[in-house]
Amino acid sequence: MLKSKSFLSLDFGAGSLKLAEFEASETGGLRLKQFGMRTLGLEGSQDSAREKVLKQALQELLTEKSYGSKVVNICAPSFQVFSKFVKLPPVDSSKVTQIIQYEAQQNVPFPLEEVAWDYQILGTTPSGELEVLLVAIKSDLVEALFRVAEANGFRVQIVDVAPASLCNCFRYNYSDLDGCTMLLDIGAKTSNVLFFEKGKVFSRSINIGSNMITQDFVAETKMPFGEAEKFKIAEGFVSLGGAYEEPDNPKQAAVSKVARQVMTRLHIQVNQTIQFYRGQQGGSAPTRVFLAGGASIMPYTAQFFSEKLNLAVEYLNPFRSVQIDPGLNVEDLAKVAHSFGEVVGLGLRNLAQCPVEMNLMPKSSRKRQEFNAKKPYFIAAILSLVAVVYIYGWFKGKVTTIKQEALESVLSQKNPLKEKDEQLAAELDKLEKLKKKSDKVSEWLEQRFFWADLLSQIRQALLKTEASIKQEIGVEGGVWIESFTPVTPDAALQAKSAEQASDAPRPMMMDPLLAKRYGLRVEAPPPVEKPGKAAAVSTNEIAVVNVNFRAINLYKINPTANNKVIYPLEKELKAIALFDDKETKLTGQIEGVTEAETTFGFGVTLKLKKPIKY
Repeated sequence: MLKSKSFLSLDFGAGSLKLAEFEASETGGLRLKQFGMRTLGLEGSQDSAREKVLKQALQELLTEKSYGSKVVNICAPSFQVFSKFVKLPPVDSSKVTQIIQYEAQQNVPFPLEEVAWDYQILGTTPSGELEVLLVAIKSDLVEALFRVAEANGFRVQIVDVAPASLCNCFRYNYSDLDGCTMLLDIGAKTSNVLFFEKGKVFSRSINIGSNMITQDFVAETKMPFGEAEKFKIAEGFVSLGGAYEEPDNPKQAAVSKVARQVMTRLHIQVNQTIQFYRGQQGGSAPTRVFLAGGASIMPYTAQFFSEKLNLAVEYLNPFRSVQIDPGLNVEDLAKVAHSFGEVVGLGLRNLAQCPVEMNLMPKSSRKRQEFNAKKPYFIAAILSLVAVVYIYGWFKGKVTTIKQEALESVLSQKNPLKEKDEQLAAELDKLEKLKKKSDKVSEWLEQRFFWADLLSQIRQALLKTEASIKQEIGVEGGVWIESFTPVTPDAALQAKSAEQASDAPRPMMMDPLLAKRYGLRVEAPPPVEKPGKAAAVSTNEIAVVNVNFRAINLYKINPTANNKVIYPLEKELKAIALFDDKETKLTGQIEGVTEAETTFGFGVTLKLKKPIKY
């Protein structure tokens, strides 16, 4: 095994590409130094476009962050891999390889010369039979993964498969569990079911994944796949069925039903796998379930399987026993940790002997690596030969003659090229001026509809807040804008203007008809005096908007019920793409509210990500 200060794990999933850099910790365990992830979309699961999409995604990851190693273990996705558990009769150890070769010829659905395959003896049954995991993948598919890795300067040392990597990850992190545990890894195109019981392991791949939810949703709504995928991730959830109320948004209701239908089909397959494991493999009923994979975090997925399987369900933490570098953002890691089980399993292959060790590296790739190792010697020999020829020619004077003729030719062309260079520079200067004018016009056109778009998105936030009030409290609530005041970001200029004019904030400068449409009161702007020599220079930009809201008083229902208005609205406003979510917040004092008040008011400061000219 290659010795390296750090090493990489690269998971070529169907729906995402995941990369991580590890090193051995002081205790001999695994330490995470760096990680990255890119989604692949529908093309990631299509063989025709997959290699191009993988190359682009990997280049983006390497451009975004720096990784300190070129040695990498890679993982092939389950939808491209054939795997099967077979039982072999008790035989002499010298004949095991021959029998497994025969089983591979009988079970692998392709000629063995066209595939890379490997096997692992996992144990023996009470009757003495050998339990063998057999895996295979077409060589051209592995070669495509090699091309993606080698195009970025990586040297592949291990080609693993998703079930084996997940098994090694689980054993490393949860070796303390007793009884039978089931791991359900829900991917983009396939789902893996693994059972762990004492020293025994069994796995099965199911051709159901999260892409099926998106495709069925697309068929129902006629939305483009990419747009439907984004909506599923942002708004989708698994419908709980029964008496639960459907969401008001018809698209959200549709995707939740589709998700439940797909998860129900997956549950049927999982149930059949449990019965097969107990009946044919002699296993026990699982006592707990772990969820993993990109699709597992869709809201209510855990509740769905907990209800269907009548078992405790929790999420797999692949970094439970892995040290995390102090420089990493733990919050960012927590968002994608459920998808990194295969990546951690790959990293463990560089530390010690693992429970399951596969390597599907094709013979052609091994030969190419051996050739690349000898390539420096070939290059040195060629360079030596070229050097001899060059020296011989130099002694003959040919090199000197050619150089002299080339120099005279260049000098004769220098002046015409210089004139063309000056002409080109002038044209480039004109082009740059035209570009600046074009950018200015584009900026004016963009800002023309800015306020209408901003107010429309605030209105959507108000509607969502009112819907959440009804859902959580059970009553109709109302919240509306009382005043809307844009201000400039220059505090010193605001103070100077306030002293010269009045204590009133600067009114919003927008078309009166547009303001009337949104129910806002617009005052005429105060006259602006020409600043003297010592006057501050205005930035002529609006970066902050102060909004005062008023809402129906819910104190009679519950003394804290008004919080269901204020904080959800703040959250909805932070989620608007036009606003800086860190600087957009509640401001000032919330009006004291008693039971006798009909309404109450509160203020919010909206910080624009991009200031607007006025």
